[in-house]
Amino acid sequence: MINKNAKLILEDGSIYEAYSFGYEKSSAGEIVFNTSMIGYNESLTDPSYKGQILVCTYPLIGNYGIPPIISEKKNIKKFFESNNIHVSGLITSYYSDYAFHWNMYKKLSYFLKINKTVGIYGIDTRSLTKKLRDKGTMLGKIIISDNVKFYNPDNYNLVDKVSIKKKTIYGDGKHKILLIDCGVKNNIIRCFLERDCTVIRVPWNYNFLNEEYDGLFISNGPGNPKGYQTTINNISQAFICNKPIFGICLGNQLLGLAAGFSTHKLKYGHRSNNQPVILSGTNRCFITSQNHGYVIDSNQIPNGWKIFFKNLNDNTCEGLINYDKNFISVQFHPEASSGPTDTQFLFDVFLNFIKTKK
Repeated sequence: MINKNAKLILEDGSIYEAYSFGYEKSSAGEIVFNTSMIGYNESLTDPSYKGQILVCTYPLIGNYGIPPIISEKKNIKKFFESNNIHVSGLITSYYSDYAFHWNMYKKLSYFLKINKTVGIYGIDTRSLTKKLRDKGTMLGKIIISDNVKFYNPDNYNLVDKVSIKKKTIYGDGKHKILLIDCGVKNNIIRCFLERDCTVIRVPWNYNFLNEEYDGLFISNGPGNPKGYQTTINNISQAFICNKPIFGICLGNQLLGLAAGFSTHKLKYGHRSNNQPVILSGTNRCFITSQNHGYVIDSNQIPNGWKIFFKNLNDNTCEGLINYDKNFISVQFHPEASSGPTDTQFLFDVFLNFIKTKK
């Protein structure tokens, strides 16, 4: 029998022995869990996971391998949410080395190795997840070769590491969308391009106030939203332009901070493809894909703003709306890759705001 050659060490002193199936290195980060059954390719390449070690609660990972690593226009990876893996490590109960799928290109272990990302299996992920649910998200490190120090991603500017470095334009549609890239997922760009839009993608700290655009979009991304004051200030200035604004995930939090709301960190966050939300003031419920650790405080609501959606599991704020200004934001992912597309109509709501303004 092969000896376990890796260890997971948590900041509370817990030690789990495991097998390595990814890149042979030690790594550290914030340990978080995702309850989705599918979509590990999309999760691994989601920039919102920067600085985090991902625990999959679904016990079997890798059984469908990874799809071809090919690009669409402007070097957008066709089957992934960005051009490389962003997690600091992957933890699963069982890794399937016998993968098969009609669109499979390589095994998951290959994908981890070429992206220099550690992956371990053979851990009781049920026990680990219960610990995280009871004690909350905690720091951890995977030791394979040398020892490493614990790493707290909240202390760093992660958005600067995942944001684009220079302005890039996609498409040639009639609606100009100015996209603030805080770690945008590829499928958000696809959703706009499918709707006859030109997407002007700019860095997180770019001064876009002199740019010509019809609507402002603020993307998802990693880290503590209060650490990105430059973006918050730019959004505050954009309020004066009186053009429609749409924010997703981190974009929801940044829009909220610019409007006068506050934010706080959840005990263990929302990371799954089955989070139920309700449209405020109605009985309309939706199943959503989510990946976030911070949330908008809804105790004090600034004038002109309302809560757009609420989470039915813990009643936390899942979105904001300002009807007078045509500003909306949601904490979940309407583009949902992977996950349900129940709320993709919100892109059309945003574009209808733009058409009305025009």
